Amino acid sequence: MNRCCCLVFNAALGVLDYRVPSGMDVEPGSVVVAPLGPRQIIGVVWDAERLPDQDVPEHKLRPLLQVLPVPPLPQPLRRLIEWCADYYMASLSQVARMALSSSAALRGGGTVTEYRLTGHEPTRLTPQRLAALDLLHDQQATIRELAEIAGVSDAVLRGMVNAGMLEAVTVDSDRPYPRADPHHADPDLSEAQAAAAARMVEAVRAHAFRPFLLDGVTGSGKTETYCEAIAAALEEGRQVLVLLPEIALTEQFLRRFEARFGATPVTWHSSLKSSERRRAWRQVASGGAQVVVGARSALFLPFARLGLIVVDEAHEISFKQDDGVRYNARDVAVMRGHFEQVPVVLASATPALESLQMAEAGRYERLVLPDRFGGATMPAISIVDLREDVPERGRWLAPSLVAALKDRLLKGEQSLLFLNRRGYAPLTLCRTCGYRFQCPNCSAWLVEHRLSQRLACHHCGHEVPPPPACPECNEPDCMVACGPGVERIADEVAEILPTARVELVTSDTLTSAAKAAEFVERANARAIDVIVGTQLVTKGFHFPELTLVGVVDADMGLEGGDLRAGERTYQQVAQVAGRAGRGEKPGEVLIQTRHPEAPVIAALAAGDRDAFYEAEAESRREVGAPPFGRWAAIIVSSEDEAEACDAARAIGGTQPRLDDVLILGPAPAPLSLLRGRYRYRLLINARRSTELQKILRGWLDPLRLPPGVRVAVDIDPYSFV
Repeated sequence: MNRCCCLVFNAALGVLDYRVPSGMDVEPGSVVVAPLGPRQIIGVVWDAERLPDQDVPEHKLRPLLQVLPVPPLPQPLRRLIEWCADYYMASLSQVARMALSSSAALRGGGTVTEYRLTGHEPTRLTPQRLAALDLLHDQQATIRELAEIAGVSDAVLRGMVNAGMLEAVTVDSDRPYPRADPHHADPDLSEAQAAAAARMVEAVRAHAFRPFLLDGVTGSGKTETYCEAIAAALEEGRQVLVLLPEIALTEQFLRRFEARFGATPVTWHSSLKSSERRRAWRQVASGGAQVVVGARSALFLPFARLGLIVVDEAHEISFKQDDGVRYNARDVAVMRGHFEQVPVVLASATPALESLQMAEAGRYERLVLPDRFGGATMPAISIVDLREDVPERGRWLAPSLVAALKDRLLKGEQSLLFLNRRGYAPLTLCRTCGYRFQCPNCSAWLVEHRLSQRLACHHCGHEVPPPPACPECNEPDCMVACGPGVERIADEVAEILPTARVELVTSDTLTSAAKAAEFVERANARAIDVIVGTQLVTKGFHFPELTLVGVVDADMGLEGGDLRAGERTYQQVAQVAGRAGRGEKPGEVLIQTRHPEAPVIAALAAGDRDAFYEAEAESRREVGAPPFGRWAAIIVSSEDEAEACDAARAIGGTQPRLDDVLILGPAPAPLSLLRGRYRYRLLINARRSTELQKILRGWLDPLRLPPGVRVAVDIDPYSFV
C-alpha cells in the first residue's frame, strides 16, 4: 500500500489521501499521525473501497508521519461507525472520535506519576490545605485531578508535596486487571432462570449474533441470569460489555459481580481519571480487559475479542444521547452485536415498546422471568386519590401515605418516596408583584435548591444565589416557593417523622460512584429510614428491608407534549414500585394521583402490564408512531432569534411533498431558548419502510444557511423540548 485514505477528526475535511512512506506498515484501522498544513493531526486509516474516489494525483500526496502504537480499530467497529454515521446523519469523523476517546492511550504504554496523602499533617494548616486533607482521603491521582477533587489550585497541592503531605507514586499505565473466575461462586438458579441462562449460554458458545429480550419482573434475578452468559464468554476467552444507564448503579453492580466472579470488572464512564481511562482503553484494545461495565460511550471501545453485549435496564431513556451524535445506545448495541456476530441481551422489567414489538415479530428471542427470586412476592399496589385523600394545607403527602410511613418506622422497616423533580421547588415568585425567576439563557424557570442555597437552571447550569429582595419591586423577604421538589418532600418527612433518618437521593447528591456506594452501604446497614429520591432510585437498587414505596405525583410525567409520556410514566412508576418487598417481608406501593381513571394509572393499579402495552401499541399504530412508523426531528437554532426563524421558514419552505411523509412545523420549540440559542423544530412522521435519511439528505444538503445557524437532525427522537 503506497497511498491510503485517512479519516481525520474534522467534520469539514472528513477523509484525506496520504502517501505511505516506504517501510511504514499500515492497514485499515491503523491510528496514524498525519500532516495538515503546519500542524500534525491524528487520524484513522480507512477502507479505501468504502469511500468515494478522490482522484488526488500521487505527486500531491503528503506522507504519513507515524503509526501510533495501538492495535488498529477492528473491522466490525469500523462498520459500526459507518452505520451510525449513516443512520443518525452524523459525519464519520464525529462517530470515529468516540472510538478514540482517550488521547493519552494512543501514545503507548509507560508510567504515570500520581500522588496520595502520606498521613503527615503540619501543626499549622491553611484553610485550603485543611479542606484538601478532608476531601483527598483514600484518593490517588495526578496533581490536576486531585485539585479538581479538592476544589483548590494546583499550587496548593504542590505546596503540600513540598511539605511532605503528599507523596509521588509511579504507576504502570498498562498493568493488567485482576482476572475474573467464571466459576468463583456458581449461583443457585430457579428453573426459569436456568432455562433463560441456557439459551444465552448456547448463543455465546455459537459465536453468532442473536438478540435476546430478557423480560423479568423486578427482583426476578435478571442479573444473576445473564451472568451465566458472561461466565460462558469468559470460558471462551472472549470479552464482555455491560451497559448501565446511570453511574449510580455502577458500584452496586461491581459488588455483585465481584461476589460472583471474584474480581471487579473494568469500569468506563465520564468520572474516570485520565490515567484510568488510558489504562482501560489500552486493556480493552489488547484484549486484557475481560468485562467492561460502562455508560453508553463504552459501546465504541475497540474490543479485541468481544463475545457478548448486555444492556441492563434497556428501556432507560438515558441511553439516548441528546447532543453531538444523537444515538440510542440500546439500538447501537444490537447493531454492534450484528457486526461482531455476538449475542446481545436487553434486560428490563419494563421493556420499551419497540423491543417488545421486535420480540413479537421474531427478531428478538424473548426470555421471560415471571416471578421474583427466592419466594419474594410482588408488592400490593394501591391508588391514593388526592381529590378525596387530601394532604394537609401546605403539605404534599396524603394522610394515608403519612400513616403508612409512620407504620414502617415503628416496625423498623424502610420506606422510599419518589418524585421526579430535583430541588426544593420548580418555581420561585414574588408574592407582592408576581415576578418569576427565569433563566437568562433558556426559556425555563429557575429551580430553587435550598440545600445549596441557589436558584439553578436544569438545562444550562446557570446559578444565582436567592436575592434578599425582589429584583422587580425591591420588596424584601417576599419570595415564595411554588410546588414541591424532592428537597421539600424530605423537609416534610422530617417534620412528620422527627426521629426518622431521611436520605435525599438525586443527581445533586450522588455526584460520583463513590457517593453512590456510600448511600448503598448506609441503606443496607439500615442507617436510613426514609429515602426520598428522583428517577435515580427507580432502577437497580436492592434493599431487602424496604417495604413501602410512595409515588408522590404520578401525574407529573403525563403533562406536556412528550409523545412517549404514557410509556415513560408506566416504566418509571413500575420500576420504583419494584423496589418494595424484595426481601422476605411483603411490600406495599401507594400511588398518589388526581387522575385515577387515566389508562396508565389504572394499568399500574391492576398490575396489568400487558393490557397497558396493548393499548399503547394500538394508539401508536393509529398515528404511525414508533415502532409502527418513524420519527425524526429537525432542530434549527441561532443566537439571533430572527435568523433562527428565517432559517426554519426556509427549511420548511423547501420541504418535500411525499404521500408517506408528514412534516409538522416549523414552530418554536417548547424550550424555545436553550443555552443562549433560539430554537425552532420540525417533526417528521414517516412510514416504517420509508428511506427517511435519504429524504432528509436530499432536502437539507442543498440548503445554504447563514454561518450562525445550526441544523441538527435527531433520528428516533426521545426529547421533544
